[in-house]
Amino acid sequence: MNYRPFGNTGMQVSEIGLGAWQLANPDWGVNDQNEAIQIVQRSLAAGCNFFDTAPGYGKGLSEELLGKALKVAKRDEIVICTKAGYTAAGDADFSTASLRPILETSLRRLQTDYVDILLLHNPARELMDGRVATQYAELERLKQEGKIRAYGVSLDWRAEMEMVMATTQSQAFEVYFNAFYQEMLPAFATAQQQGIGLIVKVPLDSGWLSGRYRGNHRFTDVRDRWSPEVIARRGALVEKFAQIIPADRSMAHAALQFCLAQPAISTVIPGAKSVEQALDNIAAADQQLPAESVQAIYDLW
Repeated sequence: MNYRPFGNTGMQVSEIGLGAWQLANPDWGVNDQNEAIQIVQRSLAAGCNFFDTAPGYGKGLSEELLGKALKVAKRDEIVICTKAGYTAAGDADFSTASLRPILETSLRRLQTDYVDILLLHNPARELMDGRVATQYAELERLKQEGKIRAYGVSLDWRAEMEMVMATTQSQAFEVYFNAFYQEMLPAFATAQQQGIGLIVKVPLDSGWLSGRYRGNHRFTDVRDRWSPEVIARRGALVEKFAQIIPADRSMAHAALQFCLAQPAISTVIPGAKSVEQALDNIAAADQQLPAESVQAIYDLW
């Protein structure tokens, strides 16, 4: 495993982290808690040190399972990222007053005294402006108290990222970025200049870039929201992607390596439903994507 600096925070993070939304989560068609523990611990043994979760993932179960599984690790050798804005029950609450109690509840589930990174979990755009939103002052207080090491926002659009960078002291962004969605890419250089760590969420485009879904696939989990038209369009993009990656590379590895080809990116957090899947994702860091393939993916976008 290779490690990268997380902006200017002093943290070093594995290039491939673990997105923990899927851990024993029936919404994703899985519920084996023992398997979930093994996913975390086998990832840890393979060199993964970055773990991303949120209170709403599995109604708090994701944080609980991480707390149990990571007890085998030295706390200062792992990086835990969680979020605020939604409770374990799924209720939205981005109020400044709720940040501390939501974090305290997460700390109990995670069995730790602090989290390394706390993110506002895709808040409304009016909460991106630190000149008027009071949440960032509270996040700064939590940082000064040692309950968090860095804070920021999980977001989906370049304009949002630029607003947060311009008006807050955020040091962390979880960004929606992959071969099929590169809208935020032009803002990455500024983030790197400002010493902000970037976490890539949805790097496999909810599974489309894994290579497992070809043709007219039908989904029965949380992805059943996609219409037949969306499925057809994405299926066509998958075939184009398959044609432009190296013949010796799986689609999943090429997709993760494309994200890692961006020097501003600190870590990429694919999810996993099994140990095998988690370890295969981690193996993507063993190779780099050729420059011509990276350019072809830019051109595809």
